[in-house]
Amino acid sequence: MSIKPLRVGVVGSGLISGIYLKNMIGRFDILEVAGLCSSHYENAKRRADEFGIPAYESLDAMLSDGSVDMIVNLTPAPAHEDIIRRALLAGKHVYTEKVMTTSHESARALTDLAREKGLWLGSAPDTFLSAALQTARRAIDGGMIGEVTSFAFAANRDNSFLTSFFRFLNMPFGGVAYDYSVYYFTALCSLLGPVARVAAAVRAPYPTHRDVDPRSKTFGQDIATPNESEISAVITLQSGVSGTAHVNADSVIEDQHFFAIYGTKGILYLPDPNGFGGEVRLQPNWAYDQPPAPARALEGDFGFSDNARGVGPAEMAWSIRMGRPARASAEMATHVLEVIDAIIESGSTNAFVDIASTFERSAPLAEPTDGEESSLGGVRS
Repeated sequence: MSIKPLRVGVVGSGLISGIYLKNMIGRFDILEVAGLCSSHYENAKRRADEFGIPAYESLDAMLSDGSVDMIVNLTPAPAHEDIIRRALLAGKHVYTEKVMTTSHESARALTDLAREKGLWLGSAPDTFLSAALQTARRAIDGGMIGEVTSFAFAANRDNSFLTSFFRFLNMPFGGVAYDYSVYYFTALCSLLGPVARVAAAVRAPYPTHRDVDPRSKTFGQDIATPNESEISAVITLQSGVSGTAHVNADSVIEDQHFFAIYGTKGILYLPDPNGFGGEVRLQPNWAYDQPPAPARALEGDFGFSDNARGVGPAEMAWSIRMGRPARASAEMATHVLEVIDAIIESGSTNAFVDIASTFERSAPLAEPTDGEESSLGGVRS
């Protein structure tokens, strides 16, 4: 089946744009990159030349191009709301980097606007479409761990290093809740469904860090690092299942991770949802088995085990062409953002916060039938 690709305009020329452009140009036949724009034309031209695509002089020029069907927004979070609204009003579908906006209220308003205009709106992270997490989804839905009873995840980073080299982490909404835990909460919701309420402790104990980047003009000086760097939360899902979340950026440089889903028949150990690969391990309930069965890796034939950022826009493009809901949907992204907003609120009020929004879990991906073509329809894994 031959389906016409969607022409995509990319907004933003920062670090993440490299892998998006590489994959959208060379990997996904459903996408045709029309060009790129940035707040600084020189940056846009440099990145566009790298990939052999045109550079638009401005966002307005891109939005006025009638051949552009969809905008992929790779700018920092504080710029998202304005860019998404302008693109929707110009009649373009939009896929944006995470988080969708800086508040779940504005995200919900944009979701309503997209629906009103008959347009698709989606948001990263798209790592829940990875080979690992789709293998986990199949295991859970297939009853391999029985009835899910709880979950837990924990992750760490080192802000004393990262905030020197990645200055966006010091911008509003660059803290661990919005920039990092969003991967875990998106994975959690895609696997187990929506959240009902949260309670959390939130800290930002180190308002400055020493700049350790020798290329920086402020090398050796203290720089402001005002964002939250530690969160600990209790989460209750709408299903009644509860679990814990702990993210700490006041730790060591090499990210560690722990992500487990507990069930009546076993435990599922998941890899870091900030990436696409990794091993999914099943620990069966061996209480009545002799000898006890050790944990084992689950086999999965899903695609996207490498860095496949861009699969979200590709999947959304296929959804547009097929007239079906996108998996990396605005509804799920808005819900996850409300969860994160509630964690920050709970950190201030020391009280449980109810989550008002919900979403319908999307269908899991099907395994490729020939080992090459994924169930997204023509997307090469």
